[in-house]
Amino acid sequence: MRVTPETVRDERAWVRDRAPVVVPRINEARERLGTLFETDVDPVTSEAYRREVDAVFADGEVAVNAAGCVALLRDLDVAGDYPGFVVDEVLGRELAATIAGGRPLSLLAEATFHFVDVHVSGDETADGAGSAGADDLDAALAAGFQTRLPGWEWREEESPFAVGSGRDGSDPDD
Repeated sequence: MRVTPETVRDERAWVRDRAPVVVPRINEARERLGTLFETDVDPVTSEAYRREVDAVFADGEVAVNAAGCVALLRDLDVAGDYPGFVVDEVLGRELAATIAGGRPLSLLAEATFHFVDVHVSGDETADGAGSAGADDLDAALAAGFQTRLPGWEWREEESPFAVGSGRDGSDPDD
């Protein structure tokens, strides 16, 4: 595989065009997680998803890595599927983490990937590919963007653990 700026542009367009598949998966995951954690989580719109895709792909270092993972998962198939279980899971986790951003969100996205992945099957992918990587690709996009996008109350508030500089630049000890 050779990844060029054109490859990155093509993969960005493909990921943006996945909104009809990914956004419902994001919202399903948020509903399930909200129920488990007894909280309300705002749903995501297709417009918000596409804006966030643009933001991910606007950062060149992130874009090339995301595009590489997307391209690999789109093309990945393994005879009998199960023997390739590890590689598609690893790529899916890495894609979700890359999309979400640095720690701690990347770790949260990796965990969320597995949560979403158990609810996605290859037959449900929009392109009908049913390949080994197709369901993991959809799960990774949903997990990464659901983690990255606003809507979780704990992400909207200032952290009580920030020491020495609140959001307003003040010292909490003063």
